[in-house]
This record gives sequence, structure tokens and C-alpha cells, in this order.
Amino acid sequence: MLVYEATKSQFMDSVECGSITDEIYDVYKQKIGKSSQSQIRSWDNSMEFMYKVLNDDNIPDDSGVAIEFTIPTTSKRIDFTISGANKEGKDSVIIIELKQWEKAEKVQGKDGVVKTFLGGGLRETTHPSYQAWSYASLLENFNETIEEDAIILHPCAYLHNYKFDENDPLKDDIYKPYIDRAPMYGKRDTLKLREFIEKYVKYGDKNNLLYRIDNGKIRPSKKLQNTLYNMLKGNEEFVMIDEQKIAYEKAMDMVRKSYLDDKKRVLIVEGGPGTGKSVIAINLLVNILGNNNEMLALYVTKNSAPREVFYKKLRGGDFTQSYIKNLFKSSGSFTKSNTNDFDALIADEAHRLNKKSGMFQNQGEDQIKEIINAAKCSIFFIDKNQKVTMKDHGSIELIEKFAKEQNAQIEHMKLKSQFRCNGSDGYLSWLDDVLEIENTANYNFFDFNYDFRVIDDVNDLRDLIFEKNKINNNSRIVAGYCWNWIKDGKNDTNIHDINIGDFSMSWNLGNSSTWAIDKDSVNEVGCIHTCQGLEFDYVGVIIGNDMRYENGKIITDFTQRAKTDQSLRGIKKLYKENPKEALKIADEIIKNTYKTLMTRGMKGCYIYCEDMNLQTYFKERLNKVIKN
Repeated sequence: MLVYEATKSQFMDSVECGSITDEIYDVYKQKIGKSSQSQIRSWDNSMEFMYKVLNDDNIPDDSGVAIEFTIPTTSKRIDFTISGANKEGKDSVIIIELKQWEKAEKVQGKDGVVKTFLGGGLRETTHPSYQAWSYASLLENFNETIEEDAIILHPCAYLHNYKFDENDPLKDDIYKPYIDRAPMYGKRDTLKLREFIEKYVKYGDKNNLLYRIDNGKIRPSKKLQNTLYNMLKGNEEFVMIDEQKIAYEKAMDMVRKSYLDDKKRVLIVEGGPGTGKSVIAINLLVNILGNNNEMLALYVTKNSAPREVFYKKLRGGDFTQSYIKNLFKSSGSFTKSNTNDFDALIADEAHRLNKKSGMFQNQGEDQIKEIINAAKCSIFFIDKNQKVTMKDHGSIELIEKFAKEQNAQIEHMKLKSQFRCNGSDGYLSWLDDVLEIENTANYNFFDFNYDFRVIDDVNDLRDLIFEKNKINNNSRIVAGYCWNWIKDGKNDTNIHDINIGDFSMSWNLGNSSTWAIDKDSVNEVGCIHTCQGLEFDYVGVIIGNDMRYENGKIITDFTQRAKTDQSLRGIKKLYKENPKEALKIADEIIKNTYKTLMTRGMKGCYIYCEDMNLQTYFKERLNKVIKN
């Protein structure tokens, strides 16, 4: 998505007459939403500097200029691009990451990380060259037009307020690999940046490059479960950007320090759906094992589905079955572990951790405590809004409590930018508001690159997902747990558990753990337990009568949950003892369940509501978005 697009001459005219910031902001409000005053000031400042850089006849007047270009499937935007053709006539696009920085510090021991003044304080962030290179890599990875049409990307960074010293920390040799990939220019480097542009944009943009890229075919997403094998073989599959990279480097630094000094360390990484928690977790596992063969690290989840999917993808390759099984452990595996048995334990979906372990919940003391005890360094990835059962025990407060009891150093980080739902942060905010989880600023806005629809006939929803699934077996139907899972039909797709009018389908059969990747799973309906922690291109969500719309508000009703559902086991007893508390817990779990289901789709989500009032409510909210 392009916020601002023009030729170089049009851009120069807009800067000269003082309208460029207004032009950018007018479109920004329509496509993305309101912006902060600091963002507006940065446009004012940066565009004047870019005017000076482009003010040269050797840069063609008809070269293309784009500002705030959104990278597909993410919420990240490229500050400034210039398009045209090089001297050989080949299509070229220059990507410029603009920075307002005036000072920065080198950070030792963390690859591609620097420290500068951001958000009112001195903070760690990615090196400008790393950021520019990573954005270009993301664009190449997700846009087929760039590869098919042989469009060459040339990333760079422009710190127009920064005066580089002879031995400047940003130019230290530790950053050379990224500076080589994406050159960096400062306040005194206007002419050098101009030469860089002239080198790759000799002729104007006759081929509408920016339009072609913006409207280019998006590649299917790199699903973590499909790339794990290559990652374990040492191949870089996911380029981590911005706060993902910072969290990863922080974790690696803590693991290395704990390995050397045997002191306990705990890192809490908080992030919503699609913020890359699992990508960071798997990268950590791969690189901890790869960097030092003496280190012992494991990936830990309570939910078996991600573990089994990873195991199935890796089985039959270069790794033994026992090796694979030992890399991915359930959260109840550490009840008898000794202190510091492991160098690192990486707990993904930490909000799903239980208090007790074992089939009958009668083993151990507390899974959080046991994980911290068993590892020199433990990393917890958590989202407080993805607790979906009564047993979900993990919380930031408890992690901090047990870490303090074991004298561990505690660090806390947050991931904000998300890479699911086509990168639309607005969709997630809108969903929070629509489901009345919390009031948000984007209550009537989200990016229409994300395909969200309310489907009137559940049969049409099924057909739509079937059609999408033909592309790459990466679309699924899921539902709230409002229909009993018929015991006698657990392995028989002819026995249909879910019946709505003339629609009927089976819950997933005996393949709960690998339902996400099995070739015939589109014929079965999944639930929260088979898809949490995993992702698809498109998801169809059937909302049962446990969530309805009555008297102008969303209401949840735990009595409409299936008897076979274990998520709310114990809620009836609690309701008799403390009705207010029981209703609060049930409301949180039911809403979190549907939010989680409605954020499994990378490219689109289609919903059908059993309650027609809720169906109408979703349509009305969607219509308000459209009107905006």
C-alpha cells in the first residue's frame, strides 16, 4: 500500500510550495489513520532534506517517488523510495530509511543493535543499515513481482541530522556486514547519497515500478512449520526486524552470559497475535544449539499441536526421531529436573502454562517455577489476551514472582508490530473494540488489504474456505466449542458433530495435533486447541451461541459450551460459589477464544454467527469501517 506516490518533479513542487506534509497526511488518514505530531514533524523535516538530495538534473524528473510504502503482510512502512532504471536499463528501486537521530552508541555482543534516544529515553534499536536491509529483504520475500520482473532493490539509510565522526560508533566494524548491504549517509553526505541514487536511477520510471510492486502478487506466507527444517540446517529463513531483532539479541545475550557465569536470568517477551513470538523462539532454539554444541536448549509449549507439527515436518530428514522429540517438550516435563539442568528453556505460548502437570494435574508444584528452576536462562513468550481455558495459569506477575524467589535477573520486552492479518494493526484494534475486550482508538478503522467478511450462509463460508484451500492447503474452518465431539465418531468423517440447519461437518478427527497441515483437514472443523500457536492464509470462523448480541452489547454464555469442552471445566462449581467471578472468567475466556480464532488468518478471515443479532452487529460495525 502506497501512502504518497508521485514523480520526482511533482514531489519537488510540493516541497517548494510547502504542501508536501499535508498531502502525505491527507492520504495517510484515509488509508492508515491519524498520525502522531512527532510523525508529522518528521515528515516536515525529512522531506526538506530529501528535496536537497534530489535537487539535481542527473536524477530524472520522471523517476518515481513513494513515501510510507507498506511492506506486504506487515505493518511496517518504508520511509522513502525512488524508482527508475539503471544505466543498463534494468528496473531499480532505491529504499531509503530516514532517521532523525543526532547521536548513537555501539552495543557490544548484540548483532546489528545500537543505542539511541527514542521515545523519551536511551533505548536499544536496530542499526539503520540493518533496518533498511531487513525491510528490503521482507519486500523481496513477499512480493513475486520483484523476482519475476527482475526488479533490483538498493537499500540505504539517511541520518540527515547526524554528523558522523571519524571513529563514529555507527560505523564500527561490527556493523560492516549491514553497512555493506545498505550504505549509510549523514548530514554532511548529501552529495554522496545523491551519487548513490544517480548510480542506480539513470532513467525515469517508464514502467510504473511502484504501481506494479504495490499491486504485485503476494507470495504465500512463510509458515514457521514449513521452514523449520531449513532453519535447523542453518539457513536463514525469517529476517527479524525492529523489536523482533532486539528481543532476539537480548535473549541470546542473556543465554550467553548465563552459560558463562551460571547466574539465573529470565526474559519475558510480551506480544499479541502475529508479533513473531514463535519465530523468535525457534530462531533462538536453532542458534543456541548452533553457536555452541555444548549448550543445551529446548523449545517448550503446553499445547501439543505446534510440537507435533514441527515433529512431523522434521521427521524423515537428517535428524533422528529421538533428537527431534527431545528438542520440543511439553511444559510438564520439568517436575523432576535439577537446578540448571539446561542452559536455556524457551517457553512459547507461556500464557497457556498450567499450575500442576500430568494427566490428572497432580504432579509437580508449578510449571513456571519448574521451568525457571531447570534452566540457567528461561525465556517466556506471553500474551495475556490469549488465555483460553480455566487451567491457563501463566502470567507476567507469576513469572516475575518465581524469578525473584530464585534470585534471577529479570528483563521484560514488548513486541508491537504484527505480521499476521496482512500486517493490519488496525484490524486487531478494531477486533478488540468490536468484541468489547477493550476500547481502542481504531474502533472504526482497519486496512482493507485484509480480507474480512461476514458470511450469511455457513455453507457459503465452507465453500469459500474450500476454494481458498485449493491454492496451497493453507486455509481452514474453525469454530467455538459449542458442539459436542461425538466419541464414536472421532475417527469417522461421516459422523458430523456440528449441525447448523442444512450444514453439517465433523470436528477434527483423531489428528488433533497435525490437523493444521494434514492434506484432508479442510474437510474437518478445528477448534482453539488444534490451531492456537499456528497460522493459515485464510480462516473461516463459526461463532456459536456462547457469544451473542443482546440489548446493545456483546454477551457471553458459558452454558452454551459443549459438554465435551474442557476449557471451562469447573466454571459451574465456581458459579455457584462466586457468580460474579465465574462470569468474569468465562467472559474473558470466550472472547479471547474468538479473538484468537479470528487472528489465525494471514490474509483473510470470514465469519458466520449462529446468533443473527451478532451477525447483524458485525455487519454494522464493518459497514462503519467501509464508510470511513
